[in-house]
Amino acid sequence: MTHKKAADHVDEPPAPPSATKTRVEEKQVQERVGINARVVYESVRREGEDELDRNPSALAWSGLAAGLSMGFSLLAEGLLTRYLPDAPWRPLIQKLGYSVGFLIVILGRQQLFTENTLTVILPLFLGPNFFVLYKVLRLWVIVLVSNLVGTFLFALCVARVPMFDSQIYQALAAVSREAPGPPWVLLVRAIFAGWLIALMVWLLPGARTARVSIIIIITYLIGLGGFSHIIAGSNKMFFLIVTHQETWASFFTRFMLPVLTGNIIGGISLVAFLGHAQVVAGEED
Repeated sequence: MTHKKAADHVDEPPAPPSATKTRVEEKQVQERVGINARVVYESVRREGEDELDRNPSALAWSGLAAGLSMGFSLLAEGLLTRYLPDAPWRPLIQKLGYSVGFLIVILGRQQLFTENTLTVILPLFLGPNFFVLYKVLRLWVIVLVSNLVGTFLFALCVARVPMFDSQIYQALAAVSREAPGPPWVLLVRAIFAGWLIALMVWLLPGARTARVSIIIIITYLIGLGGFSHIIAGSNKMFFLIVTHQETWASFFTRFMLPVLTGNIIGGISLVAFLGHAQVVAGEED
């Protein structure tokens, strides 16, 4: 027994040398070391569990607030379009307005449907059962519906209340007509948008002071690339519907169905599944 303990002791690798000499230096090093994938995974998973346990009325009010807040993406884009010259470089600045609504929603901790294609799915992957699936579907329905109600109310208010001059309303209409295309194209664009939003959620736990920069960079890319987002895009479609430039049938069949499907696919399969897989694989090594 003594020989075995000695052998075990010899097999242990020596501790790597450290250049730090004081606890203050070690603390400074720890503050600058990036967190690993397991820490990110656990942070996102716990956030998802907290969201699944929230009261339905709290989810609905938070989702309504997020839908209203997302309207400022449309308004900011419209205002920038109105006051910028009609030049080839205009979209490079105009699409910064697309990030405004996302900044308000994410920093304000409001419920946005596409964020929940990642956060609440990780608890389901970790311990799949019908009760967790029920809570995921309940949250999705509540948040999606409340988001859409909020975006519709914002579009209705902007379109019906004469707050701006006619040139701004023309700019809002022009911005709202930018995204439409064939349903299969919208589906592919929506997959990329769902992928990017879920990646943003994955990056935020380790962002520390760079949260605002990450939100702006990712959402700016979504806007500039014309990738379809179910809530931001619905706000534009609702503006066109309220101003009688689009129909409800077109909204549900040509826009909502492909974009909602694509956002879910992008968030779940390309990020939640891959993020889950790399952590599980790491635990098995």
